[in-house]
Amino acid sequence: MSFSSEQAAPEQRKKRLAVPHVYVLLVSLTILAALGSWILPAGEFERVTNETINRTVVVPGTFHRIAPTPVGFFATFVAIEEGFIDAAGVIFFVFMAYASWFLVLETGALHALIGWLLRLFKEKGKYILVFFVYLFGLMASIFGMFEETFGFLPLFVGMAIAMGYDAVVGLATVGIAVGMGYTAAAMNPFTVILAQNFAGLPLLSGLGFRIVVWVVMETLACWWILRYAKRIKEDPTQSHMHGLDMGDLQLDHDELVSMPFSARNRLVCLVVIASIAVLIWGVTQRGWYFNELAALFLIMGLICGFLGGFSPNRMADAFVRGFKDIAFGCMVIGFSRGILVVMKSGHIVDTVVYYLSLPLQLLPRWLAAEGMLLVQNLINFIIPSGSGQAVVTMPIMAPLADVLNISRQVAVLAFQFGDGLSNLLWPTALIPIMCAIAHVPLHKWYKFFVPFFLIALLAQAVFIAAAVALGV
Repeated sequence: MSFSSEQAAPEQRKKRLAVPHVYVLLVSLTILAALGSWILPAGEFERVTNETINRTVVVPGTFHRIAPTPVGFFATFVAIEEGFIDAAGVIFFVFMAYASWFLVLETGALHALIGWLLRLFKEKGKYILVFFVYLFGLMASIFGMFEETFGFLPLFVGMAIAMGYDAVVGLATVGIAVGMGYTAAAMNPFTVILAQNFAGLPLLSGLGFRIVVWVVMETLACWWILRYAKRIKEDPTQSHMHGLDMGDLQLDHDELVSMPFSARNRLVCLVVIASIAVLIWGVTQRGWYFNELAALFLIMGLICGFLGGFSPNRMADAFVRGFKDIAFGCMVIGFSRGILVVMKSGHIVDTVVYYLSLPLQLLPRWLAAEGMLLVQNLINFIIPSGSGQAVVTMPIMAPLADVLNISRQVAVLAFQFGDGLSNLLWPTALIPIMCAIAHVPLHKWYKFFVPFFLIALLAQAVFIAAAVALGV
């Protein structure tokens, strides 16, 4: 009896310490949000339509309490279904975009490109990581690329493993790069330009300061990724993914290096490059969003499949397997949106934003600016959309900056800092989806990312202080 109890004890402790499944986490947060609707006072801001940008925006100074609308037990679970419906546009975009990229990957052209790069750089493969960190960061900074990178994740995870690293390195090369690109964006239309419009600032003003911030932040990302990559290259047991089976994402270095970069492969890569160029043009010049981008990716996938020698049936089969591969991540989008549906139904979103902003008015000028940074990071948990956060917070933060004798440019900087990198932290944002695609358990990602997030947050605080001191 004693022996069996001793055997059972470690197993019981292991079960007690088990990290909850991401679906369990998100449903728990949904229930917590419902409880919040019973505790927090219901309230809302008045809203008007801004004709210039054709968006409904908050009117500052108009927050008022309304009759409570607590979300009951049954309504909480109805909200989960409503979350899937509300997020349908995002979910189907991710399905379509990922399946299209999956078809491109099936041609083997991008793998051949990576093999060619490995042959080119030989033992200096880390510079491939550096190049792509800056490239993805640049695209996020210029035209707001984020969800569009999902299709690259399997390739970069495989590449990182083949180079002697692990899946976390592959995920970080894409994820931290675009997260930092959003955080330190120079001209992202969904964050910087929109926020400056709300703040009444000249568009793209303060560009020089933000370029400096972008270079520093992306370089910080490279340092953190390469630091971890070097450690696990020297000792694979130091990998957060040690002992985990990566299945189809695990690529062999020698196999990659031996792949010929044929004329057919080069044609496929040219189509991908052309598609990205069209994407940049469409987003910046034509205002394309999910529907148009999904169509673009679909066309890209079909052309690449044709160039890769695929029959129509084989292309359809690749799409089916792509849909299956991304289904878990798309479910995460629906579950996370359910949290926001509950908070909106309980009318506590504006309440949280309002009460988070109040303490800032009591702080000294320099500390209030840092407080804005913290508040925007917290608000990104309940409003993970960059443009959505700008619509709700900037009409409040911009006038508040005037009251505190802080430049409105600083308020915009605090907003974009708070919106970007925390997308890789909060479970209501994009990181659960990216982890699902990369086959990286969420708690493994947090083990790698949370220390970096704190370092990056400190760097952001330094830039906020510098902006206040310089009167940016």
